[in-house]
Formats: sequence, C-alpha cells, structure tokens
Amino acid sequence: MRKDVNTPILTKKLRSYGQSDFYPLHMPGHKRRVFGQMPEEVLQMDITEIDGFDNLHQPEGILQELQEHAAALYGAEETFYLVNGSTCGILSAISAAVPEGGHILIARNCHKSVYHACYLRNLVISYLYPELLEAYDICEPITCRQVQEALEREPDIDAVLVVSPTYEGRIADIEKIAGVVHAKGIPLIVDEAHGAHLGFAEGFAQNSCRLGADLVIHSVHKTLPAMTQTALLHVNGDLIDRNKLRRFLHIYQSSSPSYVLMASIENALWQVQIQGREMFDKFIHRWEKMCDMLSTMRNLSILPTGEKQDIGKLLVSVKKTGLSGQQLYGMLLEEFHIQLEMAAPSYVLAMFTVGDDEDGYVRMTEALLEIDARLEKGSCEIASDKYAQQPVHIRQSVNVDQPDVAGQPAADLKPVSIPFFKAWDKETQWCELSECCGRYAGEFINLYPPGTPMVVPGERIDSGLITRIADYLRKGLTVQGIRQVSGGIYLSVITLES
Repeated sequence: MRKDVNTPILTKKLRSYGQSDFYPLHMPGHKRRVFGQMPEEVLQMDITEIDGFDNLHQPEGILQELQEHAAALYGAEETFYLVNGSTCGILSAISAAVPEGGHILIARNCHKSVYHACYLRNLVISYLYPELLEAYDICEPITCRQVQEALEREPDIDAVLVVSPTYEGRIADIEKIAGVVHAKGIPLIVDEAHGAHLGFAEGFAQNSCRLGADLVIHSVHKTLPAMTQTALLHVNGDLIDRNKLRRFLHIYQSSSPSYVLMASIENALWQVQIQGREMFDKFIHRWEKMCDMLSTMRNLSILPTGEKQDIGKLLVSVKKTGLSGQQLYGMLLEEFHIQLEMAAPSYVLAMFTVGDDEDGYVRMTEALLEIDARLEKGSCEIASDKYAQQPVHIRQSVNVDQPDVAGQPAADLKPVSIPFFKAWDKETQWCELSECCGRYAGEFINLYPPGTPMVVPGERIDSGLITRIADYLRKGLTVQGIRQVSGGIYLSVITLES
C-alpha cells in the first residue's frame, strides 16, 4: 500500500509537466494546446510514453507503483491497469487461462466479450444457465451446485467463468464456487465488472480477489468515480501463466495507453483509500433512506437489497401495473429528466454510486412516488407515444406473454449443433422472422442493454425466441442483431448449403 496518499502522484506529475516549458516534439498531435472545444487541462495531461512517465506495457516506475497499490487495495497478488475497458481484460484472461481449442464453462448471461474470446481462441463452450427470479424476471447468480454438476458431467473443462454481480446486481457465492473449481485443478475467472466497489465498506459483499478467484476483472468506471473505459485485471495463485497473460494484454490493450485514463484510475482508487469511509457511509445512508421510502409504493415495487442483491442497483418492477418497463423509462426521462441505465419488458434499472449526491436520490424517490400515486388513482398517462407499445407485424401468430431468461433453452430448442467458433464464420442470409424457426442463427441476437445473448451463432432458432423478439419490439425495446426493413423483421441465419 502506498505510504504517500496526500495526492494522486500520476495526476500531479501530469499537471506539472503540462504547465512546464518542455516543448513536445512527439505524439499526440494536439501538442498539449487547445484545438476546438476540448478542455485545456485534459489536453495538457494527454501525453505518450515520454521520459519519466513509465510504460504500461513494461512498467518499472510510477505505473508499476500504481498497479502495486491497486493490488494491495483489492487483495490481489498482481493487478494490471486497463485502458481498453473490461473487454480487454476478459479477452486476455480467457486467452491466458484456456489453451487454444480448449473447453470453457461459462455463465450464459455473460458479456459479449467472453464470446469474442471464445471465438478468437476456437474454444468449445459449455453453459451454466442461471435460474430465473420469477418475481422480477431477472437471472439469479450462478450457484456452486450448478458449477459442481457441470464439472462432473464434463471433466475436460479447462476453466470456469461466472458473472458476479450480474448486470442487475445479483451476487454469487464466489468462495464456494472457487473451492469447487480448484478441486478440479482449474482456474476460476470472475467477470466482476460491476463490482469494483465490493469489499470497501461494511454492508458490501467481499470482492472476488479475496474469495479465491484466480482472475478478476473490474470496470472502475461502472461503480467508482472514474472515466469511461477504465478497468483493472487482478491475478492470484499459480494456475495462470502470467507471462502468457502479459502477452495477451499486449495484444488486446492499446499500444498507446491513455495517461488521462490511467490518472483517472489512480484518482478513483486514491479517493477510496483516503475518503472511502466517508464516501461509502453517505452512499449507504442515502441508499437505505431512498429504499425505505420506495418500499411504501403500492403498484411499482423495488428489488430489496440483501445477501444476493448488491447496493446501488435499483430495479423497479412494473409487473403489478399496466405499464411496460420502457413506458416507465420514458416517463422518468421526459417528465422528470431522469436518465436510467436500461429498460426491460417488466422493469427498469437505475445505478447509484458514490458519485451521486443527495439531489439524485431525492429526485428519483419523488418521481417514483408520484408515478405510483398516479397509478393508484388510475390516472397515469404515458409521457410520449415514443414509449408506447408498437405494432409488430409477422406472418405467424406468436404468444408474447412468456418471460425470458437470456439464452435459456426452450422445449423445442435443440443443443448447439454447430460449434460457435465455426458457426460465426459460415455464410449467412437474412430470413423473415416467421420463417426462421429451426434454422441456425448466423449472428448474436441481444436485448440491449445489457447485451447478453438470446441466441448465439450456431444455435437453432426456436418459436420461443421468435416470441421474445416480437414481444421486445412491440414494447419498444432495442434488439440487436436483427433487421427491420419495410415493416418486416429479419434474422441472420446460416445458409442451408454451408
């Protein structure tokens, strides 16, 4: 742990250099001068690997010190700064943990970068399907029992990857999962992108570095006060070849890492170290106060914080109302000027962090209580037709009343018939939605956000998927991986000849 915590050292050094008389006959091209509307202070701090500022790809000075500080803070043996987001951390972690052509066990509701890593390394994928928390239509965390049963069924698995917390804030028992995985002599990777704050205050779950995971990825920007694209990769134990891990970090991380982003990581972790107790105390107090007030709602309902539910992820269900999640999202946006994280068919999700002030909690509380009161009186008007349910025209009749767990196989969905890494390279064509049942998907189809796949290339398209796509579009949600042309809906499918 750094002894000098009076100021972030990289930030101080960058500011000092930016105000010096050193003339920059080097990159970047703005030469620390103002062009257009970019703030001068940011440009003055934006440099390349010059003398005295170390090199992220071979750190020996200030950047090495900052990474050691991050490792100590999280309880990791070694930590790497990431300026290409958690994406490059996940790509590097999987590539280092699983041999090319190997076999990986992953949670089906994982980030798309996990699938990209599997594609690049020609990996065989087995899935852990999260159970459904039916009261809120969200995925539960993967359990120790699920992992153990999967490893017993398929003893050739090389590594396991789970997501905790999930996008909606559900937390897995990582300590027990790590024990089961390590009993097989293989590494556990935890995509903890939404948990960079874990372990820093009483009432928070512990972070996965301290619970036995071998590789842990944190998006610093998601839940700590850091800039977008900042992340960390932590490594523990001897199951990971660290030289190989560094090699893949060199491949997937920019060769011109942003010093502004690295300073943002340092600043966020510095804040945690010197002001963390005060920041998190305020965060918890404001969160609990808001949740107590919102628990009185009679129509809208919130998912309560608990052992499995992270602080900061406010999930508001509309299941007892006549609204869709997208309609509530639109009302909060247009009437109350509150921009939420996402909308799903039956809920909305708001994210609170230490960066929120009292006003944010008050505005959200008052807005939800007002909407709930309108619903009680039966006088809730939709803010805009933009958020009302949209007509969706397909040639066959489909049932649009069933809830969805992303990727959960329906009764008529056969197992993956074409390995993903092969399927994604096959020739495809666009097929009208009603004619896709039984065909093999040629592209990912995601509800965005969060972007977890409903179907993966190489899987058979079933009637349940067709139902969900029609339902999501009818409710005005964003479905990626489809085309809408002249009133028709089309999916990418593998050509019959290929």
